[in-house]
Order: sequence, then structure tokens, then C-alpha cells
Amino acid sequence: MKRSLRQALWAGAAMALAIAAVPVTAALGAGSVTTAFAVASDWGSGHEVRVTVANGTDAPVSTWRVEFDLPAGTTMSSFWDADVTRTGDHYVAVKKSWAGALAPGATASWGYIGSGGYRAPLNCTVNGAPCGGGTQPTSSPTDPPSTTAPPTTPPPTTPPPTTPPPDPNAKVVGYFAEWGVYGRNYHVKNIHTSGSAAKLTHINYAFGNTTGGRCTIGDSYAAYEKAYSAADSVDGVADTWDQPLRGNFNQLRKLKRMYPNLKVIWSFGGWTWSGGFTQAAQNPAAFAQSCYNLVKDPRWADVFDGIDLDWEYPNACGLTCDSSGPNAFKNLVAAVRAKFPAPNLVTAAITADASANGKMDVTDYAGAMANLDWIMPMTYDFFGAWAAQGPTAPHSPLYSYNGIPQQGFWTDAAIQKLKDKGIRPDKMLLGIGFYGRGWTGVTQAAPGGTATGPAPGTYEQGIDDYKVLKNSCPSTGTVAGTAYAKCGSNWWSYDTPSTINGKMAYARTQGLGGSFFWELSGDTSNGELISAIKSGLG
Repeated sequence: MKRSLRQALWAGAAMALAIAAVPVTAALGAGSVTTAFAVASDWGSGHEVRVTVANGTDAPVSTWRVEFDLPAGTTMSSFWDADVTRTGDHYVAVKKSWAGALAPGATASWGYIGSGGYRAPLNCTVNGAPCGGGTQPTSSPTDPPSTTAPPTTPPPTTPPPTTPPPDPNAKVVGYFAEWGVYGRNYHVKNIHTSGSAAKLTHINYAFGNTTGGRCTIGDSYAAYEKAYSAADSVDGVADTWDQPLRGNFNQLRKLKRMYPNLKVIWSFGGWTWSGGFTQAAQNPAAFAQSCYNLVKDPRWADVFDGIDLDWEYPNACGLTCDSSGPNAFKNLVAAVRAKFPAPNLVTAAITADASANGKMDVTDYAGAMANLDWIMPMTYDFFGAWAAQGPTAPHSPLYSYNGIPQQGFWTDAAIQKLKDKGIRPDKMLLGIGFYGRGWTGVTQAAPGGTATGPAPGTYEQGIDDYKVLKNSCPSTGTVAGTAYAKCGSNWWSYDTPSTINGKMAYARTQGLGGSFFWELSGDTSNGELISAIKSGLG
């Protein structure tokens, strides 16, 4: 287990050195390109480092090349978001070919895992000019640097290996949206043809409704009535008019026959239908019984391997507000587990709000863990065009960065806070969004710009699928472990295969149980993003 976020930040600040402003060439215009090394975590036998390349010039930088030496006894074991080569102790990191030019004022980031305790790189240059070799504190630049020596021993926990080994049991959980069979024209067959089914361990079928204090069907036509032609069916066999089960449920049954190790979990609630949990919490036993009756209906009992509770948010506000109290979620989970004993799976998607006294602090999530197989902190949608005038910000930052609009709204903050509450990391899955969020009326390429409203999207303003954005607005930079792009007056942030590789390296380093994502139809037809998740987890 890693140090807490607070320890990691303090240690990084303690080792801070000044970062020199380095002139590049006259062709780049006034200003400088700088490189900063920031310690994200240090557990004694290994460490994680984030490297930021910043374009302080007034012209785009088409490429960057960072060269440095690691002190003897320190080696780089894995890296992400840059192409790195090594000769002895000398390392060369260059911009990924997919990344665009670095705009004036923009930054690009990459990272690596190193052996042993952190030691500052030596002889660092960026594009051939010296850039210093120190660290940059991850705390606010206005904070005075610490003069206290950092701890010389890791906290009294068992540190992970320097290079976390591949985990054959890592979970890859993807949401399938019931309504995707309409406008999106995404069907269960596409999970197979994209190659995604072979990479998934679990599918979350979203969503069942929660109304009247019980579990109910969301859309019966899509779920079990829609007739599939041979061309649209998973196995190429058309539905007949008199068969007892059709729709998505029958297609999922066929998919499971093709992939016998694949599990399907029925997820209830979600943003739109979480309001029903308030009434459910008044009689958890009755709610649990209704869920059991529905999930285990003889017509489709073989399709589902468990139930997922997506309550957004207990004892807090989402689309509606709930005041059931801090124990409501824990009590509801306990009642559901009593009706769904092992080997049935009981899981939950939960908040990733790690702000002080935020959503994570008003519900006893840790108390529910004894009855949950795993939890899925929704580490996306931190920022978006519901703040119509901005500032622009990545919706799924892995780490904090200078200028982030809200403290505690980044992935690592959520993971560390859950650990601090006593939740085992192997019972957490890292959340990935297969979509981007964007603004329009933006003039600034770097995050933090003002806007006039949400950017136009294919189905909804302010949001669009990765499969669309990768072509309509390709990534031009990265910040806090995720990508962003400015196209005309539109500004988008989203994850790419490369940034997902970095996030999966983080998940392995933190000892997490795997990853989950929303949702399958946002990926390309050949499954670029799920492939990155699968390969990144090992």
C-alpha cells in the first residue's frame, strides 16, 4: 500500500528544487520550455514520478525530447505517455507520435515507475538545453518549500513490489447501456464483433429502475421483447415470434454461451433513477426481496450473476437530494447481500468526491464493504460544461494540477481517501470514461480558459464519445494524466489509449482490483480503449 496523498505531497515538496527557465531557440519565440519532475508516491522500494513539459514560449513546440540520467542503483521499470529509451543510466523520453504540437502555455505530462526510493534525475535537458534536475512540489506554488527532511522509511505497511506484476484476476468491467440499442444502434453483438467480450470479465447491464421502494424493469421492450434478426444477433440466429425470451437479455445469454467465463451483473439506479433509493432505504428487506424476485425471474435467471447498486448519492444530492442518513447505504447493501449470498455478486458504483466533508464523508461506505465484492468510485465527470462559463478542466484528472477548479476532485484523491477509510485497494476498481466533456467559446488552449457554454455533441451538448472525438478533435496535450484538445472554439478533455495506459499503471501500483468504464458504445469498433485497459492491467 502507498503512502497517503498528504504524505506523498509533503515528501515531494520537501525535495523541491528550483526549475530553471531554459531558452530553447529563437525559432520558438520568446519564453522558455521547462521540464519538472514531481514525486507522486514513494514507498521505499519504489516510487512513481510525474514529468511535466511546459511550453512557456509564444509559439507552438512541434516536438520535445527530455534527456536525463538516473543515479546509480535507480532504474525505470515502466513508463507511460512518452516513448522512452535507455542506454545504461541515461534515458531519453520523446513525445508520442499521436500527440500534437504543444501550444503556447500548454503542458504535456508523462510518468514512470522507478526502483528504490526517489532520487532526483541528473543532467536533465529539454530539446538539448539544460532544464535542471530537481523536483517540483505538487502542492500550491504559493506554499513555502518544506525544509524538513522527508521520512527515511515507508509507513508501516507492506509495500508493493517495484514493478507490480500482472494480475490475471484483475477485473475489467464495462457498462452496457440498455437504451443504446436505439439511437446509438449499439447491440450486444457489437460487444463480440469489437473484440471487447474477450477482454471483459464482467458486464454491468444498465439500468434497472428503483421506484416504489423496489427494483423494477427499466425498458421492457429493449430488455426482453425486441426481436433480433439473424444479421443483428450475436450468434447469427434470428428470434422467432413465439420464443419466451428476446431482447438484450436473450442476446446476453447467447454472448455468455460464447464466452463462458463472462459474468453479467444487473445494475440498478444511475443518475436518472437513483431517487427511488430514498424510499427503498425505508424498508431495505422489502427492497432486497423485490430485487431478488426480478433478477432471479425464471425467464432470465441464468443471464445474471449478481446485482449492482448505483445510488447517486446516499445522504447527499445528485439529480435529487437524499437525507436517509449515513447508515442507509450500508443497511441497504446488507439486506441485498442477505438475499444474494455468494457466489452471487453484489457491487456498487459510488462517489469519487474526495473534497473535505464531501459526498464521500456523509455515507458509511467502509461499513458496507463486508457485504460488497467490490466498489467502483466514479472517477470521471469531475468537471464539465454544467459550469457553462468554465473554467475548462479535464473531466477525469488522475492527479491534481495547478489551477484545478475544486480540491479533492481528482482520481488519486478519491483512491487515497477510500484507503484512509480502511477500504482494501483490491476491492476498488478504477473508473474510466469512454467519452469526453467539452465547452465552446474557448480561446485558451491550456486548461483554465473561459467559455460560453457546452460544446456541441452527437447526442447531447457538452459530451461526446471517444470514437467521435479521436477524429473530430484529436488530442493536443495532456494534463494530470488525461488528454485535452482545442479545435476552433471548442475545448474537450477525454482519455486516449495512451492516457489509459498511464492510469492502468497507476491502478497496478496502487494494488487496485482492476478497472471499470462507462460505457461500451463510446469505444471504437475495434475496441481501442478496452484494449488499452486490458493490456495496461497486464
